[in-house]
Amino acid sequence: MTATSKYLSGAHEAHDSHHEEDPKQYLMYDPKPRGEMNAMVMESMHTTSWKFWVVLGVLAFLVVTCFFFAWGYMIDEGLYVGGVMRPAYWGVFLVNTVFWIGISHAGTFISAILRVFKAEFRRPFTRAAELMTTFGLIQAGASIFMHMGRVWLSYWMFPIPNARQLWPNFHSPLMWDLLAISTYVLGSTMYLFLPLIPDLAMARDRSTGWRKTFYKILALGFRGTEGEWRHLTVAMNFFAFAIIPVMFSVHTIVSWDFAMAMRPGWSSSVFGPYFVLGALHSGMGAVAMVLFVMRATMKHMDYFIRKEHFDALGKLMLMVTFAYTYFFFNDYIVQWYGGDKATDNLLHWLEEGPMAWMFIQFVFFNIVIPPLLLWSKKVRETPWLLALIGLMINVGMYWERYLIIPVMLTINRMPFTWKLFQPRIEVFLTIGTFSMFLLFYMIVSRLIPLIPVWEVQEGQMTHSLRKVGKAKLPTISEFE
Repeated sequence: MTATSKYLSGAHEAHDSHHEEDPKQYLMYDPKPRGEMNAMVMESMHTTSWKFWVVLGVLAFLVVTCFFFAWGYMIDEGLYVGGVMRPAYWGVFLVNTVFWIGISHAGTFISAILRVFKAEFRRPFTRAAELMTTFGLIQAGASIFMHMGRVWLSYWMFPIPNARQLWPNFHSPLMWDLLAISTYVLGSTMYLFLPLIPDLAMARDRSTGWRKTFYKILALGFRGTEGEWRHLTVAMNFFAFAIIPVMFSVHTIVSWDFAMAMRPGWSSSVFGPYFVLGALHSGMGAVAMVLFVMRATMKHMDYFIRKEHFDALGKLMLMVTFAYTYFFFNDYIVQWYGGDKATDNLLHWLEEGPMAWMFIQFVFFNIVIPPLLLWSKKVRETPWLLALIGLMINVGMYWERYLIIPVMLTINRMPFTWKLFQPRIEVFLTIGTFSMFLLFYMIVSRLIPLIPVWEVQEGQMTHSLRKVGKAKLPTISEFE
C-alpha cells in the first residue's frame, strides 16, 4: 500500500483564501468514530413520528385505490376506459414508462460513473440514488403491463413459441422494452445489493428479534474479513463498468421505439442521445428532491448530507442542462430545416395549439430556469431551492414526454384523423405509480441503511488535514 498526499481539486482545491474556510464543513474532513456513525444511521431508521405513519397510510390508500383497484377495473372493462384510441394509440402509459426509466438513470450515473471517476462527493448518497433506479424500473415495467391490456398473456413476450408455434415479434418495440428493462432491473438490483452487504452486516450485529433474522439472511454471513472485502470490491468494480453501457443502451432502445417510425416529430437521428440526456436531466432533479426530503425528515442526515453535496449535484444538473438544451434545439431545428409540411404543422401546433401551455412550461422549466439559477453557488447550496428546481425539471420532463407521445401521435400526415388526446383512467393509474414509488422509499428507509457508512468511513480515512506551517490544509491519499 502506498500513500501519496496531494491537494484536492474541485470544491476542495487550495486557494489563497482557503485558510479562511473551515475544512470541517466538508464531510470527508469531519470524521466521527465508525461506531458513532453506525449508531446515527440505525437511530435514523428506528425513529418514526406520527407524521410518518400518516403519510405512509395515505400513500398505501392511494396505491390500493389508484393502482390496484383502477388497474383491476381497466382489466375487467377493457382498454376503452382509457384515452388510447385513434390516432393516439400510445398514451399516458408509455409516457410513464419513458419517465420512470429516465428517473432510474440517476442512480446508475451517480453511483457507477462517479465511482469509476472516483468523485468523492458521491459517497453519502449513492444508495439513495441506487434505490431510485430499482423503484423507478418497477414503475416502468408496471406501466408497460398496463399498456398491454391483456396482461395475463404477457408470457407471450418471452422468446418461446406459443400454441401456434409462433415466436414473438422481435421487430416490435414491446419486445425491445422487455429486453431492455429486464436487463436493467437485473443489473441495477445486483449493483444495489453488493455495496449494501457490509451495512446489512452492521445492522445485523446491532439488531434483535425479527430484524436480526432479516439482516442475517440478507448479509450472507459477511464478517468483514480481508478476503470478503477483496471479493466484494472486485464484484462492485465489475458491475460499475458493466452497468454503464447498459444504462446508455436502455434509454437509447426506448428512443428507437419512436425514432424507427416515419412520423412527424419522431423520425430523428438524435433521439438516442436526446433521450439519454433527458433521462439524466430528470434523474438529477429527482435525486435533489430525495436528498432534501431525507435531510429534512430523517434524524442525523444533516451530518451525512451537507451543502457541499447539494453544490456538487447542482453543478452536475447545470452541465446536463447545457447538453440537453443542445440536443433539444438540434432535434427540432433539423426537422424544421428539412422543410417537411407535416413537421411545420407539428411545430405550429406546439407553439400555438391547445397544448402550447405545456410546451412553453416545459421549455421554461427545463431550459430557461436551470441555467439562470444554478450558476449561483448560494442557490446550489440551498437544499430546498435545489429541490424546487429539481421538481420543476421533472414536471417539465413529464410534459416533454407527453408532448412526444400522445400529442405528436395526434398531429400526423392525415389531418382528418386529428383528435386531441384526453386521458381518462390513466390519471388515477399515474397517481398510483407515483404513490407506490414514494411508498417503497418510505418502507425501505426504515428497513435498510440509506447511508453507506462503510463508504463514508473509507473516504474519511483517505482524507486528512495536513499542517503546513501554522495552517491546516486538506489533503487526500490514494491507496493502491
